[in-house]
Amino acid sequence: MANAATPNASMISADPAERIEPRRLLAFLIMVFGMFMSILDIQVVSASLTDIQAGLSASSTEVSWVQTAYLIAEVIAIPLSGFLSRALGTRLLFAISASGFTVASFLCGFASTIEQMILWRAIQGFLGAGMIPTVFASAYTVFPRSKFYIVGPIIGLVATLAPTIGPTVGGIITDLMSWHWLFFINVVPGVIITVGVLALVDFDEPNFALLERFDWFGLITMAGFLGALEYVLEEGPQYEWLQDTSVAVCAAICAVSAIAFFYRVLTAKVPIVDISTFTNRNFGVGCLISFCIGIGLYGLTYIYPRYLAEVRGYSALMIGETMFVSGITMFLMAPIVGRLMQRIDARLIIAFGLVVFALGAYQMTWITRDYDFYELLLPQVLRGIGMMCAMVPTNTIALGTLDADRVKNASGLFNLTRNLGGAVGLAIINEVLNDRTDLHISRLSDRVTWGNVTATETLNDFTQRLQGMGDAALMALKELSQIVHRQAVVMGYGDAFFLLALFYCGLSLMVMLLNKPASMASPADAH
Repeated sequence: MANAATPNASMISADPAERIEPRRLLAFLIMVFGMFMSILDIQVVSASLTDIQAGLSASSTEVSWVQTAYLIAEVIAIPLSGFLSRALGTRLLFAISASGFTVASFLCGFASTIEQMILWRAIQGFLGAGMIPTVFASAYTVFPRSKFYIVGPIIGLVATLAPTIGPTVGGIITDLMSWHWLFFINVVPGVIITVGVLALVDFDEPNFALLERFDWFGLITMAGFLGALEYVLEEGPQYEWLQDTSVAVCAAICAVSAIAFFYRVLTAKVPIVDISTFTNRNFGVGCLISFCIGIGLYGLTYIYPRYLAEVRGYSALMIGETMFVSGITMFLMAPIVGRLMQRIDARLIIAFGLVVFALGAYQMTWITRDYDFYELLLPQVLRGIGMMCAMVPTNTIALGTLDADRVKNASGLFNLTRNLGGAVGLAIINEVLNDRTDLHISRLSDRVTWGNVTATETLNDFTQRLQGMGDAALMALKELSQIVHRQAVVMGYGDAFFLLALFYCGLSLMVMLLNKPASMASPADAH
């Protein structure tokens, strides 16, 4: 405190503390690239599942597990990373995660059966997940608070950009080479990341004594809770939820495991996950906002490609090129958001981002089957701006205001909420698309009758054009039915976008629950 009274002494002592060491910055950037690879691999296969299905002679149900296995394993490992990071230290945990992810990627590329692929994908997701929260924790513990405006946008950009461009990258790789290279492409970077982390990371020291008190019962109950929940959310919409035996059984496992898990973490001396961090108001509300952001982040990364493939008939490469607009916008917005955080209340930036995101979704409520690249351009730009403005300040408010000793554990929980939000969002969007499409088919079919002049004229026109090609009347009726179905599908997409717009507009009010964070400006800016 005595130094604070002496301006010169204060400035001299503050300068080294505010400086980012080049070695640490390089180590952090290497870790960020590892996180990028891990998050990218969630979506990188989404545009190429049909190629993988053909290559492994799998059914459509089996090939969906190439993505589901990764998600279930990842969602279990992310909260576990907090304990492992304290026990093993950042350097060792990240090196194990990166090397394990690399080996599993290599084995995925050589998989010859769907069973092998699912196994290696689960291992890849479980080991790779450790890199994600470790980077978040390092960003908010290694660097001085005044530099959060630099490191915050970096991890925010990666967390939003990687799943957004996943289909793009996957489509390009599969188109130029083969689906095997979706996994082989990870090998060389993975080796470089592992070596770089072992050589450069010195952020903290391990505490191996914690491993002797590892809570295996907590791990089993957490795996049952989160794994079963992910399965229910993934499979529920297509199997009528609890009407399917496997979904009903997993829902029961999820409920029982959840009760056992929460009892365990609240009573254990060294819980596998410390949920007491949620008592911090900004962290708790920040996690809730992160959960809701995950709905839009993963939901729109799913709904846009599905529309382009189902309605427009785009190839994986064409979908990737169209989706790349959001990725470019996010990349350009990252430094702007960082600068804004130095000058404007972070809560206002979050609210602005959520409203802009809602506006982008609202513009898609008028969607027609003719919506192409240029019609999707502005909504995707707004989506990119909104996502970055909402995500980066939320990360900083939730994690940047915690005590350093709580950040490692909190980072796992924070990243878990975003992934769970994505799973819930996909389940809700699928349910909305299915229900609203069925409703619109029913309504349109009721209107397409012999008494409807337009329908009759269209049917007669089709019949005339199909003369001499078999049963022209039957073929014309079939073609009209396809038009009705396609229109119903498009109207279902419009309804889904409208619900997202309402949801995010209302969510913007939640920022009022956050306590105003301290200024992110550096001492130099303060003067």
